[in-house]
Amino acid sequence: MSDEHAKTPADHIGNTVAQLKEMRHYSKNNVETLTAEWLLFDGELSKLKLADKIADLMDRQGQLHEALEAAITDLEDVLEKMQPEPEE
Repeated sequence: MSDEHAKTPADHIGNTVAQLKEMRHYSKNNVETLTAEWLLFDGELSKLKLADKIADLMDRQGQLHEALEAAITDLEDVLEKMQPEPEE
């Protein structure tokens, strides 16, 4: 790779933030889908006694979503600090 195409640390961080944001999007959708499934297993399918298993998955997916949010915020803060000061 030539010098003009070499990625800077800021480029790597920016790429990572973009990937984490995509993961966050899917994580949010997964939480919503699991919530809908939990409602089914807590209601109509309650005789199967599987609502707790779905609830556990919802909790774990929610924890992943929260961790992604925190990582995105931290990396965006680092990226912001790496930007050069504006010239006056």
